[in-house]
Amino acid sequence: MTTTIDPLASSQPTAADQPVRSSGSASRKARILLVDDHPIVRQGLALMLAAEHDIEVCGQAKDVQEALTMVTSLSPDLVVADLSLSGLSGLDLLKDIRSHHSTIPVLILSMHDETVHAERVLRGGARGYVMKQEATGTIMTAIRQVLAGHIYLSDRMSSKLLGKLAGTADSGSASPMERLTDREFQVFTLIGQGIGPRAIAEKLGLSVKTVEAHRENIKAKLGLGSGNELIRYAMQYLMDQKANP
Repeated sequence: MTTTIDPLASSQPTAADQPVRSSGSASRKARILLVDDHPIVRQGLALMLAAEHDIEVCGQAKDVQEALTMVTSLSPDLVVADLSLSGLSGLDLLKDIRSHHSTIPVLILSMHDETVHAERVLRGGARGYVMKQEATGTIMTAIRQVLAGHIYLSDRMSSKLLGKLAGTADSGSASPMERLTDREFQVFTLIGQGIGPRAIAEKLGLSVKTVEAHRENIKAKLGLGSGNELIRYAMQYLMDQKANP
């Protein structure tokens, strides 16, 4: 069971009852751009979408730069993107699309725990978050709800966010990762991949001094005493995410 959050009204019909939005005629298929650095995942999603009579895949991209080029040239109705991409992350893609193509919605499809990442990507401008291990029907529901102008979240995440708004959420259950800014979290994940400060700086277009400042902030927020503790913590975090998506 899933919940649709609609900031404009609570009594609108569900996405399944509404036609797919498009800028052309009512019969035009909704055009989706897939962004994932794993070709098998992209192909699997493309096959799934090919079975839908009113949806088509207009392009596939493996990284942020390729995706941005395709967004500009193809003007898709929806971008379905992974959060973890080679080089720059899905968060970077999300923010670029929000800045330069604000009318194009983005749905994040990720293996990572929604309780850690969903709120972060919604703040970044995404219109929904769905985990890759969900059933095909759930992923299609998410796609259709976002195409229909809604925000898609699972019931679990909807309850969590509404609890925070109402002031009833259990603050003790929050993930330590929620204390990190988007950039700090990006640096943290690169540290967990075994990448050093200089390489992180080059990858993110930052100075080494700025990366070191982020490292110090991360250590303080996570209560870690040394750089080695930070590296072990980050590596263990990524291992846990892969083992328990």
